[in-house]
Amino acid sequence: MKRSVWMLMALVTMLWPAVNAAHAQTTEGAVLFEDHCAKCHGNPESGPKTPEVLTLWKMTPEQVMASLAKTPHAALTDLTEDTKRVVAMYLGGRRVGVDAIAEAKLMPNQCSSNPPITDITSKPSWNGWGNDISNARFQPAKAAGITAEQVPQLKLKWAFGFPGADEVYGQPTVAAGRVFLGTDTGAVYSLNADTGCVYWSFQADAGMRNAISIGPVKGQGSAKFGAYFGDVRSHVYMLDATTGKLLWKVKVEDHPVSRVTGAPTLYDGRLYVPVSSSEERTAGYSTVYPCCTFRGSVVALDANTGKTIWKTYTVSDAPKPTVKTSKGIQQWGPNGGAVWNSPTIDVKNQAIYIGTGDAYTFPAPKTTDAIMALDMKTGKIMWAIQDTENDAWVAGCGPGNMSENCPKDIGPDFDFGASPILRNLPDGHRMLVAGQKSGMVWGHDPDREGTVVWKAQLVKKLALGMITFGGAADEQNAYFGLRTGGVAAVSLDKGEQKWFTPIAGPSAPGPRGETAALTAIPGAIFSGGWDGMLRAFSATDGKLLWDFNMIRDYQTVNGVPAKGGSMAAPGPTVADGKLFVGSGYVFGAGTPGNALLVFSPQ
Repeated sequence: MKRSVWMLMALVTMLWPAVNAAHAQTTEGAVLFEDHCAKCHGNPESGPKTPEVLTLWKMTPEQVMASLAKTPHAALTDLTEDTKRVVAMYLGGRRVGVDAIAEAKLMPNQCSSNPPITDITSKPSWNGWGNDISNARFQPAKAAGITAEQVPQLKLKWAFGFPGADEVYGQPTVAAGRVFLGTDTGAVYSLNADTGCVYWSFQADAGMRNAISIGPVKGQGSAKFGAYFGDVRSHVYMLDATTGKLLWKVKVEDHPVSRVTGAPTLYDGRLYVPVSSSEERTAGYSTVYPCCTFRGSVVALDANTGKTIWKTYTVSDAPKPTVKTSKGIQQWGPNGGAVWNSPTIDVKNQAIYIGTGDAYTFPAPKTTDAIMALDMKTGKIMWAIQDTENDAWVAGCGPGNMSENCPKDIGPDFDFGASPILRNLPDGHRMLVAGQKSGMVWGHDPDREGTVVWKAQLVKKLALGMITFGGAADEQNAYFGLRTGGVAAVSLDKGEQKWFTPIAGPSAPGPRGETAALTAIPGAIFSGGWDGMLRAFSATDGKLLWDFNMIRDYQTVNGVPAKGGSMAAPGPTVADGKLFVGSGYVFGAGTPGNALLVFSPQ
């Protein structure tokens, strides 16, 4: 075995226990920060020399760890190494030291050659979040290369292990015979779609949890195609898609807890970037966080240079000081309206459609929990339809939570986390279909300033998290997974429920439900669950066609120990006769995983 392989295996073995012991979930990190750090950082009584909480969010995880090793932190006996690592991940956006084990050059299965990408249309692709600018998450028959009749014959073709990861919360992009994918470690990879050999890796500054878009570039030397994505510290990158070389990097939002969760949408030389944040979770578990100053936005960048063309906030008015807490912490408003879905493009109306999140304090702006249209050229708000009013929410509020950041009348948390789906109807009309976290699906008319045409309630009782990262649509129906367990189909024209297939929860206590984005091919729907099951259903009647339990160990093509886990955010992708699935999602209750699984009919 090569020395580099031994080095990789040794480093993975060394870091793996710490990784699994510290999921580095936002909630866990927030609680630990409150328990161990808030008495000094952010407390007005601690004095001016102590860095404020917002300042800490600008540090790298390595800087946090270095600080925790020095006075006065070194004298704190309650700070274990695991606690320090979780806090460093919470503030820094990725794990400490993971770049030492994630590099492709340490892997034994490097591709023997790396020919330049000259054409991304010569082979079938799944490019970006929704596969096209309509965000329908539908793959036509020719490009899919898998028929509904072949779905029951799907078998695992190969697996790839991501060193140090326990959340594969990017989504596989397939283009030019390659797979592009990033993970919670911030490592981004390019692999051969047929064999899994690795072309290159790139280390982002923070975790990467969206889909990569591949497109042509100009004025960047020998680079002909770029790979575009964002990270959880609001950096947006363009790499040379062939080599992985960084061509440009920009920060699209200066707010310390801002992030790019949804995938940027690439169209006609521009990159449209949705901007979200972790503020509602950060504020809800804190007694010292100054709640709340974040506003969601969309930023249009020149795809060749990264230069900002325009930026539009979903909440027009900038936050202003309101009241102070009993600890003297200043509070702010208005706020909210995070955009954590990939923008949808309407060429006919020259519009961009987005869904927005809730507010964090009252009063909730009219553009929260809304579907909005922005002018593609200028970013001007064309229209906004608020589907849930008065929704002010931060995480963790309830009995036992002492944070004064909790709204007195807590809202239902009915964000639009899913991208709106734009589809043509047989009668010539069009429909903009939006799934909401409540479990309600809305049909908006994009040609009548978003007028609500229909709404379909897919659960008996509306509740948060029912529809989270989105559905898929073919020419007749839209399909949505539900947190209660099940998949439903509704007609595009009237919103009538065509079928519903329930999915029983696990026999033992544990997470359940289908909140990951769905994927459609002619005749079949693919869904990944919190329970680690990958399933396919008939698009005609919802009958289960195939399932696969991902929670197991895998022998990988790159020799990295890999396990499958939950799916709850990104969906599967289909292209050129193969099904690509990132396996592993935690967010409190899920099962960690670090595998890319590739299936084909056999």
